[in-house]
Amino acid sequence: MRNTKPETRRRGTPDFQLLILTLLLVGFGVIMVFSSSSSVALLNKEYNFDSLYFVKRQSAFAVLGLFIMLVAMNIKMEKYKKLFVPLFFITILLLIIVLFTGSLNGAKSWLRFGSVGFQPTELAKISIILYLSALIVKKGDRFRDLRTGYIPVTVIVGCVAGLIMLQPDLGSCFILVATSGLIIYAGGASVKHITASIVLLVLGASIVFGIGSLFGGDSGNTDGQAAAKQDYKIGRFQAFLNPEKYRQGTGYNLVQSLQAIGEGGLNGSGFGKGIIKLHYLPNSFNDFIFSVIGEEFGFIGTAIFLMLYLYFIWRGMIIALRCHDPFGTLVGTGIMGLIAIQAFINIGGVTQTIPITGVTLPFISFGGSSLLVMMFSMGIMLSISRENTKQAVQERTTGVAVRNEVPNRFQTRRTNRFR
Repeated sequence: MRNTKPETRRRGTPDFQLLILTLLLVGFGVIMVFSSSSSVALLNKEYNFDSLYFVKRQSAFAVLGLFIMLVAMNIKMEKYKKLFVPLFFITILLLIIVLFTGSLNGAKSWLRFGSVGFQPTELAKISIILYLSALIVKKGDRFRDLRTGYIPVTVIVGCVAGLIMLQPDLGSCFILVATSGLIIYAGGASVKHITASIVLLVLGASIVFGIGSLFGGDSGNTDGQAAAKQDYKIGRFQAFLNPEKYRQGTGYNLVQSLQAIGEGGLNGSGFGKGIIKLHYLPNSFNDFIFSVIGEEFGFIGTAIFLMLYLYFIWRGMIIALRCHDPFGTLVGTGIMGLIAIQAFINIGGVTQTIPITGVTLPFISFGGSSLLVMMFSMGIMLSISRENTKQAVQERTTGVAVRNEVPNRFQTRRTNRFR
């Protein structure tokens, strides 16, 4: 008995596979930021003609992110159930404040602290995951009720999404809504309610897009520049449908991205030997970093990278589904869903699978806000994995299954959906 008590009380060990995969992705991201930004920084006075300008900043954010991840990993899940309230309201406050700041590239998305910028939308993604997960678990069976359960939750999501659209940031808004929808579905919401919400969302978006096309489009301009000035969302959609037609305007980035991926061929040009990144492709170290990966590592290297990414997401989902606490399951599902959705939108945009929305590739693209929030999220995932191993030890040592008391229908739906 003396030996078993300390063992059951001790925190479990983190999932080392997920930890190593996270570090590999972050490390690869730093390397690719160097490859894709060194030539741009070397020839630009704004970056002090320093080829290491971006990689230094990304490395600093990676070190800070590692510290945040280790701290988050050692916070128990019970504390996250209390942390979500202040974190959510801080996020709302920041999303309101950013609307009164100066715009960058036509959007008010950044809060500046000297030379360092921060995007509240990145914090909003993890805040909404924690908030929705706690709220759904608290409501239990009442969550399936339309008036007292489903509508209040969707109103919260709508308010946050609305603040993001005011910036405007269409890509982040879509990611937040899609991630929220995944959590709501996993939490046991009625399929009828979800379907009705999707229909209303598509209908509303179609009306807005139609009005924008009617009053903001310029059918007589073939290069797409007027469309981009009137409405950048419509310009990007036009470029998606026919990038060659708008290659001198809104389709330029997409044409260069596709050319870079095509130049990669089977084996790629080799690390650091890409051509398109040399002032042909804007934001090659940010939104279009996957294009640089495609050119320098080719089909084989890109396939290996994508398989590693998929295994990373799969491993995270396994950890989420093994959690005995519904809150941990929903949070883990939301975090891994967020990463998968954002990665799909980034890669889909640069490969002309979907319209470009201007979002980063998680762990890989240059960007301090995104990297810090993603590593904080992985700290939460590792905390969930520690709870899993602790509970497994308790079950082995006591012979009694550890389960939190939750409504049977909620537990059953959660298990059946993700088994």
